[in-house]
Amino acid sequence: MKILTAQEMGEADRRSVEMGVPIATLMENAGAAVAKFCLRQYAAERTVLVLCGKGNNGGDGFVAARYLGDAGRSVRIALLGAASDVKGEAAAALERAKSQQGIEFLETQNEDALRAAFEVAELVIDAVVGTGFKPPLRGLAVAARELLAKTTVPVVAVDLPSGWDADSLAQKAETFRADAVVTFAAPKLAHVFGHLTVGKTFGPVVVAPIGTPDAAVESRTGLHWAGAAKALTETPRDINGNKGKFGHVLIVGGAFGKAGAPSMASLAAMRAGAGLVTAAIPREILPTVAAVAPELMLEPLEQETESRKQETANSKQQTAGLSLKHLEEGPLAKLLTGIKVVGIGPGLGTSGSTPEFVRGFVERVTLPMVIDADALNAFAGRTELLENAVKHAESAGRSRTIVLTPHPGEMARLAGMTVKEVEADRIGLARRFATEHGVTLVLKGWRTIIAHPDGRIGVNTTGNPSMAKGGSGDILTGIVAAMLAQHPEDVAQAVEAAVFLHGLAGDFAALAQDEHTVLATDTVGHLWQAFRSRVIDIDGFTWIAGGAAHYTKE
Repeated sequence: MKILTAQEMGEADRRSVEMGVPIATLMENAGAAVAKFCLRQYAAERTVLVLCGKGNNGGDGFVAARYLGDAGRSVRIALLGAASDVKGEAAAALERAKSQQGIEFLETQNEDALRAAFEVAELVIDAVVGTGFKPPLRGLAVAARELLAKTTVPVVAVDLPSGWDADSLAQKAETFRADAVVTFAAPKLAHVFGHLTVGKTFGPVVVAPIGTPDAAVESRTGLHWAGAAKALTETPRDINGNKGKFGHVLIVGGAFGKAGAPSMASLAAMRAGAGLVTAAIPREILPTVAAVAPELMLEPLEQETESRKQETANSKQQTAGLSLKHLEEGPLAKLLTGIKVVGIGPGLGTSGSTPEFVRGFVERVTLPMVIDADALNAFAGRTELLENAVKHAESAGRSRTIVLTPHPGEMARLAGMTVKEVEADRIGLARRFATEHGVTLVLKGWRTIIAHPDGRIGVNTTGNPSMAKGGSGDILTGIVAAMLAQHPEDVAQAVEAAVFLHGLAGDFAALAQDEHTVLATDTVGHLWQAFRSRVIDIDGFTWIAGGAAHYTKE
């Protein structure tokens, strides 16, 4: 699903008209969708206040009011301004709403009249301004925003919470309070990057289809919503399936004191559907990792020799690191027998020969690979080696899939910049790095960015603060590796689906507990709910945000 700017949404509306879908039809469908959402999500709220502006956003509100009245709700329309100022399709929608029996209409041209309009309202629909608006709010809109801030009644925003710039990448803004948002045709930048339901971690943000032709929707940003890739997991498995058809994942990681990381990555890979999972780990932590699950297979890795340890040690605490003998042709071939995807890095450490081992492993192993954690740090200042690995495969007539999953700190080390610089241009940096190095880059954080080698960018909208815990990245590595093993023919969709599922499982975990108490392994326990859920519901709404809460209610 493409992500649009405000200008691109306006162009989509114009193209829709050219393709035979009038603005009046789009407005009618939009208002009907808002009413349907309200009737379903707020079935107990019988008295509805519809706050309307004088433009097309208000027109959507007029239509919604009419449908809500038809459904037996007590509806009051409060227009911010004079009816004579409403023009075009919105004016026609207003006249139809005013003529319907049972709908009260108020022209509120001062704060006292606006305050009176709020009396007895159990639900408020915010249809004041939408995508075409440029901040700041003025006049009565400011008064309405302040009145809403003092109330506790639920608020459903039409298109956007009034006052929000559709092109904003900010997390928060001075806007109308919103408990839910219904937008149309396609999400805008603010819908995926903004926290539109401030104070509500799982407030719904949904996209309703209103008849906009697919051909009318064009995006020049190259941004799309990653959640659409979830469809990859919604086709039932072949009834004749077997473990060999769903891929064998190898997780390479672990060090003394870091047995948990490869354990979590391996567990996640198993839960995410890989047919087989093997953990290649230092021999000294093998008993600990073996206890994770009886289904997990193990391959012990040896440390470098004592003489090597003495040559490379910089302190008493530094270990020798992984033996480079594992990179020799025979041992390496044995380790990779039957393997389809490799995840390398969780808990690996950076001591001794380990960074050298990682670089050699990535150079020699051409299987699809997920590189995370300490394996990423092995390429700090040496990212040309990643690019060379991709080009070497291409020169031999093969494609090479390398997926990097850095958090901002790891990204800063890879790119040779500060975390602040990374956060200042997440989209641009991710796109440049992915295209220049020929890799898929998963830049973690608020709205994780998935940048593909061809320049396309997927934006993920699942996840919550409960996932800011050690081990979350290891879980993601396992899920990405498992999805690649099951869907090797569609790398982009597999990676985006994995990121979306990981965040959604975290959302389910936070709903089941509290965002303070969730552990990384708890997300694995909720993966089944993430797989079972659907991003498009029975009424055709696409859940950009809040989907876990919606599915839990059902």
